[in-house]
Amino acid sequence: MLTTFKATAKKLPDGLQVETESRGFKVLMDEPKDLGGTDASLNPVEDVLCALGACQAICAAAFARSQGIKLDDFFVELEGDLDPDGFQGKASVRNGFQEIRFKMHMKTDASQEEAEKFADFIESRCPVGDCLQNGVKLVRSGVVVE
Repeated sequence: MLTTFKATAKKLPDGLQVETESRGFKVLMDEPKDLGGTDASLNPVEDVLCALGACQAICAAAFARSQGIKLDDFFVELEGDLDPDGFQGKASVRNGFQEIRFKMHMKTDASQEEAEKFADFIESRCPVGDCLQNGVKLVRSGVVVE
């Protein structure tokens, strides 16, 4: 069954700060000062990295037992390459990440082979990873002038 998730993003008066909200939870986003922001929070592409890592960690925790993995601890290191000249219109390069790399850290009694197999399983179930790997159709449903 298809589930629709909803969110809003509202530009705040200070610099490039944006308040996002979904299900009553709020997240502030901004840009570093060298990109015109106030550096009050993570920028949206950093939040993409965090969302991917969080989704992988949630999948690891949610499925470890059913996959026969005793997981005592789990975290992900992530990094992504992006050329700001793209979205600033200074060069004809991709606006978004060109590559995202991540390393999963598991504290477990599982063998390396079992941990690698579990990592493959995590990747196969992670919705954020799926969105990034396969792309998502973006549809503008309107423009409202107030």
